[in-house]
Amino acid sequence: MELALSQDRLFRHNIPLMRQGRFPRLLTEYDPKPGVSISTLAYEYPPGFHVPEHAHGSDQMIYATRGVMEIASGQSFWLIPPHFAIWIPARTPYNIRMPGAVSMRTLYLRPGLASRLPSACTVLHVTPLLRELVVEAVRIGQLRRRNSMHSALRDLILCHLQNAAPVPSFVTLPKDDRALGVARAVMANLRDCGSFQVLCEQAGASPRTIQRIFLRDVGLSFESWRRQFRLMKAIELLAGGCTVKEVAFEIGYHQPSAFVEVFRQTLGATPKSWVSSLQKAD
Repeated sequence: MELALSQDRLFRHNIPLMRQGRFPRLLTEYDPKPGVSISTLAYEYPPGFHVPEHAHGSDQMIYATRGVMEIASGQSFWLIPPHFAIWIPARTPYNIRMPGAVSMRTLYLRPGLASRLPSACTVLHVTPLLRELVVEAVRIGQLRRRNSMHSALRDLILCHLQNAAPVPSFVTLPKDDRALGVARAVMANLRDCGSFQVLCEQAGASPRTIQRIFLRDVGLSFESWRRQFRLMKAIELLAGGCTVKEVAFEIGYHQPSAFVEVFRQTLGATPKSWVSSLQKAD
Protein backbone atom coordinates (compact mmCIF):
# COMPACT_ATOMS: atom_id res chain seq x y z
CA MET A 1 0.00 0.00 0.00
CA GLU A 2 1.40 3.40 -1.01
CA LEU A 3 1.82 6.16 1.54
CA ALA A 4 -0.26 9.32 1.46
CA LEU A 5 -0.33 12.50 3.49
CA SER A 6 -3.37 14.56 4.33
CA GLN A 7 -3.49 18.28 3.65
CA ASP A 8 -2.86 18.94 7.36
CA ARG A 9 0.28 16.81 7.37
CA LEU A 10 1.42 18.40 4.13
CA PHE A 11 1.03 21.81 5.72
CA ARG A 12 2.91 20.77 8.86
CA HIS A 13 5.70 19.33 6.75
CA ASN A 14 6.34 22.76 5.27
CA ILE A 15 6.03 24.83 8.48
CA PRO A 16 9.78 24.75 9.31
CA LEU A 17 10.53 25.89 5.78
CA MET A 18 7.84 28.57 5.76
CA ARG A 19 9.08 30.04 9.03
CA GLN A 20 12.40 30.77 7.39
CA GLY A 21 10.73 32.43 4.42
CA ARG A 22 12.56 30.10 2.03
CA PHE A 23 14.16 26.71 1.98
CA PRO A 24 17.55 26.51 3.71
CA ARG A 25 20.46 26.26 1.35
CA LEU A 26 20.92 22.57 2.16
CA LEU A 27 18.36 20.16 3.69
CA THR A 28 19.69 17.05 5.40
CA GLU A 29 16.71 15.84 7.49
CA TYR A 30 15.65 13.29 4.84
CA ASP A 31 19.17 12.04 4.08
CA PRO A 32 19.99 8.43 5.05
CA LYS A 33 21.02 8.19 8.69
CA PRO A 34 23.87 5.96 9.94
CA GLY A 35 23.19 2.35 9.03
CA VAL A 36 20.76 3.34 6.22
CA SER A 37 21.65 3.19 2.51
CA ILE A 38 18.38 4.59 1.08
CA SER A 39 15.72 6.65 2.85
CA THR A 40 12.38 7.52 1.26
CA LEU A 41 9.52 9.98 1.27
CA ALA A 42 5.97 9.93 -0.15
CA TYR A 43 3.72 12.95 -0.64
CA GLU A 44 0.39 13.73 -2.18
CA TYR A 45 0.60 17.28 -3.54
CA PRO A 46 -2.48 19.33 -4.51
CA PRO A 47 -2.72 21.11 -7.89
CA GLY A 48 -0.68 24.29 -8.12
CA PHE A 49 1.60 23.42 -5.20
CA HIS A 50 5.12 24.88 -5.41
CA VAL A 51 8.17 23.53 -3.59
CA PRO A 52 10.65 26.43 -3.36
CA GLU A 53 14.28 26.09 -4.35
CA HIS A 54 16.36 23.88 -2.06
CA ALA A 55 19.03 21.19 -2.15
CA HIS A 56 19.68 17.92 -0.32
CA GLY A 57 22.84 16.35 1.01
CA SER A 58 22.04 13.05 -0.72
CA ASP A 59 21.47 11.95 -4.30
CA GLN A 60 17.78 11.75 -5.22
CA MET A 61 15.45 9.93 -7.54
CA ILE A 62 12.17 11.83 -7.75
CA TYR A 63 9.27 9.96 -9.31
CA ALA A 64 5.54 10.68 -9.60
CA THR A 65 3.25 7.67 -9.72
CA ARG A 66 0.53 10.12 -10.76
CA GLY A 67 0.66 13.62 -12.25
CA VAL A 68 3.23 15.79 -14.03
CA MET A 69 6.04 17.66 -12.27
CA GLU A 70 7.71 20.83 -13.54
CA ILE A 71 11.26 20.91 -12.19
CA ALA A 72 13.76 23.74 -12.58
CA SER A 73 17.42 23.84 -11.61
CA GLY A 74 19.46 26.89 -12.53
CA GLN A 75 18.54 27.67 -16.14
CA SER A 76 17.34 24.12 -16.90
CA PHE A 77 13.67 23.13 -16.97
CA TRP A 78 12.10 19.65 -17.13
CA LEU A 79 8.58 18.26 -17.53
CA ILE A 80 8.38 14.88 -15.78
CA PRO A 81 5.28 12.75 -16.50
CA PRO A 82 4.61 9.27 -15.10
CA HIS A 83 6.84 6.62 -16.74
CA PHE A 84 9.77 8.94 -16.03
CA ALA A 85 11.80 10.07 -13.03
CA ILE A 86 14.49 12.69 -12.54
CA TRP A 87 17.87 11.94 -11.05
CA ILE A 88 19.19 14.86 -8.98
CA PRO A 89 22.76 14.65 -7.66
CA ALA A 90 23.48 15.70 -4.08
CA ARG A 91 23.71 19.44 -3.36
CA THR A 92 21.95 20.40 -6.60
CA PRO A 93 19.46 23.27 -5.98
CA TYR A 94 16.06 22.84 -7.61
CA ASN A 95 12.38 23.72 -7.27
CA ILE A 96 9.21 21.86 -8.27
CA ARG A 97 5.77 23.02 -9.40
CA MET A 98 2.76 20.74 -9.64
CA PRO A 99 0.40 21.78 -12.49
CA GLY A 100 -2.10 19.18 -11.25
CA ALA A 101 -2.33 16.72 -8.39
CA VAL A 102 0.91 14.75 -7.97
CA SER A 103 1.67 11.55 -6.07
CA MET A 104 5.40 11.88 -5.47
CA ARG A 105 7.78 9.13 -4.37
CA THR A 106 11.38 10.09 -3.56
CA LEU A 107 14.45 7.99 -2.87
CA TYR A 108 17.38 9.58 -1.03
CA LEU A 109 20.59 7.66 -1.70
CA ARG A 110 23.68 7.90 0.43
CA PRO A 111 26.39 9.82 -1.52
CA GLY A 112 28.75 7.43 -3.26
CA LEU A 113 26.16 4.65 -3.43
CA ALA A 114 25.24 5.43 -7.05
CA SER A 115 28.61 6.56 -8.41
CA ARG A 116 27.80 5.19 -11.89
CA LEU A 117 24.76 7.45 -12.30
CA PRO A 118 25.08 10.87 -14.03
CA SER A 119 26.70 13.79 -12.22
CA ALA A 120 24.02 16.14 -13.60
CA CYS A 121 20.22 16.13 -13.45
CA THR A 122 18.92 13.48 -15.86
CA VAL A 123 15.46 12.22 -16.82
CA LEU A 124 15.20 8.43 -16.70
CA HIS A 125 12.62 5.99 -18.02
CA VAL A 126 10.90 4.07 -15.21
CA THR A 127 9.87 0.52 -16.11
CA PRO A 128 7.01 -1.17 -14.24
CA LEU A 129 9.54 -3.25 -12.29
CA LEU A 130 11.53 -0.19 -11.21
CA ARG A 131 8.26 1.48 -10.24
CA GLU A 132 7.35 -1.44 -7.99
CA LEU A 133 10.83 -1.47 -6.46
CA VAL A 134 10.47 2.23 -5.64
CA VAL A 135 6.97 1.72 -4.20
CA GLU A 136 8.21 -1.15 -2.03
CA ALA A 137 11.19 0.88 -0.79
CA VAL A 138 8.84 3.73 0.14
CA ARG A 139 6.55 1.27 1.93
CA ILE A 140 9.50 0.04 4.01
CA GLY A 141 10.69 3.60 4.64
CA GLN A 142 14.42 3.03 5.15
CA LEU A 143 16.65 0.39 3.58
CA ARG A 144 19.13 -0.67 6.25
CA ARG A 145 22.59 -1.96 5.43
CA ARG A 146 22.51 -4.93 7.78
CA ASN A 147 19.12 -6.22 6.65
CA SER A 148 19.63 -8.79 3.87
CA MET A 149 16.23 -8.16 2.26
CA HIS A 150 16.81 -4.39 2.34
CA SER A 151 20.26 -4.86 0.80
CA ALA A 152 18.84 -7.00 -2.01
CA LEU A 153 16.17 -4.39 -2.73
CA ARG A 154 18.81 -1.65 -2.68
CA ASP A 155 20.97 -3.54 -5.19
CA LEU A 156 18.02 -4.12 -7.51
CA ILE A 157 17.10 -0.43 -7.41
CA LEU A 158 20.69 0.60 -8.18
CA CYS A 159 20.92 -1.88 -11.05
CA HIS A 160 17.71 -0.62 -12.65
CA LEU A 161 18.64 3.03 -12.14
CA GLN A 162 22.01 2.47 -13.79
CA ASN A 163 20.37 0.71 -16.74
CA ALA A 164 17.45 3.14 -17.10
CA ALA A 165 17.34 4.84 -20.48
CA PRO A 166 17.97 8.62 -20.31
CA VAL A 167 15.35 10.82 -21.98
CA PRO A 168 16.25 14.15 -23.71
CA SER A 169 13.50 16.07 -21.91
CA PHE A 170 14.74 19.49 -20.83
CA VAL A 171 15.27 23.03 -22.05
CA THR A 172 17.54 25.84 -20.90
CA LEU A 173 15.88 29.15 -20.03
CA PRO A 174 17.45 32.53 -20.89
CA LYS A 175 18.64 34.74 -18.04
CA ASP A 176 17.57 38.04 -19.62
CA ASP A 177 14.09 39.07 -18.42
CA ARG A 178 12.91 40.04 -21.91
CA ALA A 179 13.91 36.75 -23.52
CA LEU A 180 12.63 34.87 -20.50
CA GLY A 181 9.26 36.57 -20.98
CA VAL A 182 9.18 35.34 -24.57
CA ALA A 183 10.12 31.82 -23.43
CA ARG A 184 7.45 31.79 -20.71
CA ALA A 185 4.78 32.95 -23.17
CA VAL A 186 5.66 30.08 -25.51
CA MET A 187 5.68 27.55 -22.67
CA ALA A 188 2.28 28.72 -21.46
CA ASN A 189 0.58 28.30 -24.84
CA LEU A 190 2.41 26.44 -27.58
CA ARG A 191 -0.72 26.13 -29.68
CA ASP A 192 -1.48 29.85 -29.99
CA CYS A 193 1.21 32.04 -28.45
CA GLY A 194 1.37 34.46 -31.38
CA SER A 195 4.14 35.21 -33.83
CA PHE A 196 7.73 35.80 -32.80
CA GLN A 197 7.32 39.45 -33.76
CA VAL A 198 4.34 39.86 -31.44
CA LEU A 199 6.08 38.03 -28.59
CA CYS A 200 9.08 40.34 -28.91
CA GLU A 201 6.89 43.43 -28.95
CA GLN A 202 5.15 42.24 -25.79
CA ALA A 203 8.57 41.71 -24.18
CA GLY A 204 9.71 45.22 -25.14
CA ALA A 205 12.55 44.24 -27.47
CA SER A 206 13.17 43.76 -31.17
CA PRO A 207 13.27 40.26 -32.71
CA ARG A 208 16.95 40.79 -33.49
CA THR A 209 17.69 41.57 -29.83
CA ILE A 210 15.76 38.54 -28.57
CA GLN A 211 17.51 36.27 -31.06
CA ARG A 212 20.88 37.58 -29.90
CA ILE A 213 19.95 37.00 -26.26
CA PHE A 214 18.80 33.42 -26.94
CA LEU A 215 22.08 32.65 -28.70
CA ARG A 216 24.06 34.19 -25.83
CA ASP A 217 22.09 32.73 -22.89
CA VAL A 218 20.92 29.41 -24.28
CA GLY A 219 23.26 28.65 -27.16
CA LEU A 220 20.34 28.17 -29.54
CA SER A 221 18.27 30.35 -31.83
CA PHE A 222 14.71 31.03 -30.70
CA GLU A 223 13.32 28.60 -33.29
CA SER A 224 15.69 25.82 -32.18
CA TRP A 225 14.80 26.47 -28.54
CA ARG A 226 11.06 26.36 -29.30
CA ARG A 227 11.52 23.12 -31.25
CA GLN A 228 13.30 21.61 -28.24
CA PHE A 229 10.52 22.65 -25.88
CA ARG A 230 7.89 21.29 -28.27
CA LEU A 231 9.65 17.92 -28.22
CA MET A 232 9.79 17.94 -24.43
CA LYS A 233 6.05 18.66 -24.27
CA ALA A 234 5.44 16.01 -26.93
CA ILE A 235 7.19 13.38 -24.80
CA GLU A 236 4.91 14.26 -21.88
CA LEU A 237 1.75 14.04 -24.02
CA LEU A 238 2.76 10.85 -25.83
CA ALA A 239 3.61 9.17 -22.53
CA GLY A 240 0.19 10.25 -21.29
CA GLY A 241 -1.57 8.40 -24.12
CA CYS A 242 -2.34 11.20 -26.60
CA THR A 243 -2.37 10.35 -30.31
CA VAL A 244 0.26 11.73 -32.66
CA LYS A 245 -2.33 14.02 -34.27
CA GLU A 246 -3.47 15.35 -30.89
CA VAL A 247 0.12 15.99 -29.81
CA ALA A 248 1.03 17.76 -33.05
CA PHE A 249 -1.96 20.11 -32.70
CA GLU A 250 -1.36 20.75 -29.00
CA ILE A 251 2.27 21.77 -29.47
CA GLY A 252 1.59 24.10 -32.37
CA TYR A 253 2.13 22.10 -35.57
CA HIS A 254 -0.48 22.57 -38.29
CA GLN A 255 0.54 19.33 -40.01
CA PRO A 256 1.21 16.11 -38.03
CA SER A 257 3.73 15.08 -40.69
CA ALA A 258 5.93 18.07 -39.84
CA PHE A 259 5.91 17.07 -36.17
CA VAL A 260 6.68 13.43 -37.02
CA GLU A 261 9.68 14.47 -39.10
CA VAL A 262 11.13 16.75 -36.41
CA PHE A 263 10.60 14.04 -33.79
CA ARG A 264 12.31 11.44 -36.00
CA GLN A 265 15.28 13.68 -36.78
CA THR A 266 15.81 14.43 -33.09
CA LEU A 267 15.08 11.10 -31.38
CA GLY A 268 15.85 8.72 -34.23
CA ALA A 269 12.35 7.23 -34.34
CA THR A 270 8.84 8.28 -35.25
CA PRO A 271 6.49 9.14 -32.35
CA LYS A 272 4.60 5.84 -32.82
CA SER A 273 7.82 3.83 -32.83
CA TRP A 274 9.06 5.67 -29.75
CA VAL A 275 5.82 4.99 -27.85
CA SER A 276 5.93 1.35 -28.99
CA SER A 277 9.48 0.96 -27.64
CA LEU A 278 8.34 2.50 -24.37
CA GLN A 279 5.48 0.00 -24.14
CA LYS A 280 7.82 -2.92 -24.95
CA ALA A 281 10.19 -1.80 -22.20
CA ASP A 282 7.20 -1.75 -19.87
